[in-house]
Amino acid sequence: MITVTEKARDKAIELIKSENHPEDAFIRVGVEGGGCSGLSYSLTFDHTLTPDDKVFEDKGIKIVCNKKSFLYLVGTQLDFSDGLNGKGFQFNNPNASRTCGCGESFAV
Repeated sequence: MITVTEKARDKAIELIKSENHPEDAFIRVGVEGGGCSGLSYSLTFDHTLTPDDKVFEDKGIKIVCNKKSFLYLVGTQLDFSDGLNGKGFQFNNPNASRTCGCGESFAV
């Protein structure tokens, strides 16, 4: 399962509305090759499901990822920070054995 904090949920809802995404929009998360640690996270808003998608709902927000990415993201919590050390969505991934300084790439 992939979960969201209340801050991440609130920010996602705000962005979905302010960027005029459809009402059925959801957070799509994924893992791609690259970054200084080997793998990097992706996050977009989407409203189209594919047959390869795994769908979760937490705190009233839908989170979707493909099955391959889910292997790396199982148990991950999506958070949002607006502090001085960086602003944006953050992945709290218990599967990551090494994370780069910016927190946008990882290794397992």
